[in-house]
Amino acid sequence: MALTLTKDTFPDQVLHSDKPVLVDFWAPWCGPCRMMSPVVDELAKERNDITVGKVNVDDEGDLAASYAVQSIPTLLLFRAGKVEKRIVGALPRDALLSQLAL
Repeated sequence: MALTLTKDTFPDQVLHSDKPVLVDFWAPWCGPCRMMSPVVDELAKERNDITVGKVNVDDEGDLAASYAVQSIPTLLLFRAGKVEKRIVGALPRDALLSQLAL
């Protein structure tokens, strides 16, 4: 299962992580987010070379705004504390993996 990230846990679990971190910005009322949720959770279980986390934009609006998240779902891939890739919208699992080059 993906980690639940908040403004308090984000620095340690994402920005200072030794591994790449995939962060899913989502909301419970968002249909495409609900479609992506099982895909993101599968990646969290299957891949030990990356950390996978989720940010609920309703609860963490300031965190979403700090990364200019304007549409959801938005997935950000962080490496060494910097955003390396931004994916907006729902994608099938294979397309997501291809875009992320994981």
